[in-house]
Amino acid sequence: MISFILAVFFLIITPGPAVLALAGVGACFSFKMGIRFLIGLAIGHITVSILVITGLSSIIFSIPAMRMFFLIASTGFLLFLSYKIITHGSKIAFPNYLSVPNMVDGILLQLINPKAYAVHTLIFSGFSIYPNDFFLETMWKFIVMNTIWFPIHFIWLAGGSIIKEISLKPSSQTIVNAIMGTSLLIVSILSFFSLQVL
Repeated sequence: MISFILAVFFLIITPGPAVLALAGVGACFSFKMGIRFLIGLAIGHITVSILVITGLSSIIFSIPAMRMFFLIASTGFLLFLSYKIITHGSKIAFPNYLSVPNMVDGILLQLINPKAYAVHTLIFSGFSIYPNDFFLETMWKFIVMNTIWFPIHFIWLAGGSIIKEISLKPSSQTIVNAIMGTSLLIVSILSFFSLQVL
């Protein structure tokens, strides 16, 4: 059980498309203005849970056209965003949204987020805890995962909003951009391969 909790914690805390976008919303706007986006991510997160638990995600990803759509939509967005951040220069370069992302934006991002499907599939199909009771095991995993998921995402949003308030030297801002952009580039590559193994 402890191994399952630790696995969930590290799977969720590692930066993926959703948390990086959430930090970006906090940095561009504020913690308060990012709450609606966070609620959307939460709804999308729960929807992905249902799709994985019921097996619908396996059916969806078994269709070559759908798999290709997810690969293009998610990987393309992440590659573009990482390029934009790395080449932005000496200004903190979180995504420059035209308007505050809303609940629908959060839901859609989670639904095309390959990391979400990979993590949910691993959590719900691995770590046999109650092998003779599917319902009990599924509910227990769902509760544990969300007990970890929500605080971590609040922290990412808060972290982004804190960066909004910091005035860094241009050289420090360039370093932050390089680290963020490279991290997102790595995430985009890992997301591409994680989606292929679903």
